[in-house]
Amino acid sequence: MALWDRIKESASTMQTQLMAKKNDLKSGAFRDAGMAMCALVAAADGSIDPSERQKVAQLIMSNEVLQNFPAEDLQRRFEANCDRLTADFDFGKVSVLQEVAKAKKKPAEARAVIQIGIIIGGADGDFDKDEQAVVREACYALGLPPHEFDL
Repeated sequence: MALWDRIKESASTMQTQLMAKKNDLKSGAFRDAGMAMCALVAAADGSIDPSERQKVAQLIMSNEVLQNFPAEDLQRRFEANCDRLTADFDFGKVSVLQEVAKAKKKPAEARAVIQIGIIIGGADGDFDKDEQAVVREACYALGLPPHEFDL
């Protein structure tokens, strides 16, 4: 199976798993961590161009699990995290990873945050090394073993 097909299959499987847990994923910690993860993946290469920011924002709005929260609230949180990362990537990354770590207390939420990162990273058909690296760092922030997600 080609890498692209494996990425699509993995993202589809993870989206199905997230949908099964949708009713359990309503906490503020999950919301904050999820938006931080989205920004982290969008900025994985150290910058976020406007088209990438827009594409990730559209993915957030179309994700059924994230529809538990008001769209304007998600957008505001995503943009705030993106701003932190674009102002100073290294310092911003520390702050954004602290947001991701908010989901650490609930293992189901922590796993869901990682799954969102993988879905966002693979949405363009190329879950590249930079994206994998930031999702792996998020695993450590959440106390999850990266190999559980093939990272």
